[in-house]
Amino acid sequence: MAEPEAPAAQATTAEARQSAQPEAAFEPPPLEALDRDAKWIDRPVKDALAVLREQQSKEPVLGTVAEALTLKNDSAQANATILSALGRLPEKGEADLEARIDRHVAGDLGSTNPILISSSAEFDILGLTGFGLFSYDRTLEPFANAETAVSWQTSADGLYDKVVMRDDVVWSDGKPITAHDIAFTYRVIMDPRVPVPAVRTGTDQMKGVHAYDDRTVVFFHKEPLATNVWNINFPVLPRHVYEGTWEKDPTLKDSPEHVALEEKPVSGGPYEILSRKRGQEIVLRRRESWSQVNSRTVREQPYFKDIRFRIIEDPNTALLALKSGEIDEMILQPEQWTTQTVDDDYYQLNTKATAPEWVSFHFAWNIGTPFFADRRVRRAMSYAFDHDRMLEKICLGLYEPCGGNFAPGSWMAGPKRLEPYKQDLDKAEALLDEAGWTDHDNDGIRDKEIDGRIVPFEFALLVNQQPFRIAICTLLKENLEQIGVIANVRPVEVTAMQEMMQKKNFQACFSGWGSGTDPDTSENIWKTGEMRNYCGYSNPEVDRLFAEGRRELDRSRRAEKYARIQEILYDDQPYTWLFWRNSFYGFSKHLRGYAFSPRGPYHYSPGSGSLWKPRAE
Repeated sequence: MAEPEAPAAQATTAEARQSAQPEAAFEPPPLEALDRDAKWIDRPVKDALAVLREQQSKEPVLGTVAEALTLKNDSAQANATILSALGRLPEKGEADLEARIDRHVAGDLGSTNPILISSSAEFDILGLTGFGLFSYDRTLEPFANAETAVSWQTSADGLYDKVVMRDDVVWSDGKPITAHDIAFTYRVIMDPRVPVPAVRTGTDQMKGVHAYDDRTVVFFHKEPLATNVWNINFPVLPRHVYEGTWEKDPTLKDSPEHVALEEKPVSGGPYEILSRKRGQEIVLRRRESWSQVNSRTVREQPYFKDIRFRIIEDPNTALLALKSGEIDEMILQPEQWTTQTVDDDYYQLNTKATAPEWVSFHFAWNIGTPFFADRRVRRAMSYAFDHDRMLEKICLGLYEPCGGNFAPGSWMAGPKRLEPYKQDLDKAEALLDEAGWTDHDNDGIRDKEIDGRIVPFEFALLVNQQPFRIAICTLLKENLEQIGVIANVRPVEVTAMQEMMQKKNFQACFSGWGSGTDPDTSENIWKTGEMRNYCGYSNPEVDRLFAEGRRELDRSRRAEKYARIQEILYDDQPYTWLFWRNSFYGFSKHLRGYAFSPRGPYHYSPGSGSLWKPRAE
């Protein structure tokens, strides 16, 4: 999803300029003093592919590739065999390093600037072109990336993290990537004039970032927080490109220089953007300077020479593209999984696989509008909706009902099960009556006097143009008509919807969130005034619990705080939570290496970097 930026954040006041210099608030001590006093503790530095390979080596092999390719995924055993045989990494020389993968995304990028990252498409694409020091494996355990870092140490008091970078990492324009790029990026992220949607959450818990030399960077924390390990993980900008432009145009998008960079950004990751046709496709090309520096091989080549992202918003069109071999993978909608990918025609070129994933979907209510400011109204919406019909008839029994923001079974959800809402029209009507939404003029539509005028309860419900999502919104529309409320379902293009949500220019919408690596990452969805708090939700107890949660180092006690947050949100219903969507993917039979995590097959490390195609025999 996309994130909003309040117009006030664009002001170029002296106060904003002062806060744009976070390092000025403290004097970093000499490195010699830090090394003497910090009592450094070594932290893991790992190669993500090596970690996955080791994990896979301990898993039983349930079938051969040939056997898996003959299977139809119609049982748990077949699914397990497909994942076991086709999800494995290649042996040496087995992968076709000249191959191209054609991936599917449902919407275009809002930006190619890595610190403006927000939507799932941006995470997919910019995760391949961006530079980073840290990552996490499919169990969500963090580590420093061995491809970019030599060492990572944390002080015994938890107030400092020190990283020594490799000296063989370069930007796509040939300039070296240094610690100064990281310190510079922190300054840009922390400037309130810059419309950073997601990555400021966490970085704002740091006192500063200082480059002691080209390779040594130290992250200074305000407090020894449980979340410090995540706060230091942010995307990096090339200082030599942006240091002369960003203060003149803190939007990072509007100036001629930044417009040019949007089209052809300087890449720090294994891929760079080769071409882009807006609304159609984005093609990435493997960077030779990623694996070869000064005619020397310094790291393993990525498995694909080119990655083409096909932008296809309609899932039915995407499925036709998968069946014809035009794309190699896609998320399957419930009807596609159960009825449209079961015959020989589909299995001629493709297979499919499923696994648990922490992705939830909801109706979001804009509390800043007169319709949804009262939580009794929001509860009424949740009671009005026919959840069972959605799960059975639209989701076809594939998805589990959702009652809150943390996945059941995750450590942060707590032991208390929050019962998902079920339709109860009597309760819905009673709550609306209590909130003053009654039919004063007997025209069949509820209304209320607001600021001296009668306002009918009629609102617009935004949704992107996927038929599955439109069907869910249409069901809500039908349900609400039964109790005198009019919901006008308004399908819009993905990037347009993101922009409207950023500006809070909506009344209600259908949307979803994937899980973060830590529950604290959702603070910017729920804390008062935060960037991704599209609904305008505000609860002082929730704000306090998030602050306490990051300060608590004991995981069990942290879990109690996040469980309480979930209970409060359940009571307040800023969202009507609908369902948890597991991973359901269609894959070309030519594709190998897909391994799933709670964040799906891609949003961890190595993620999409484990995908490969075998050499032709």
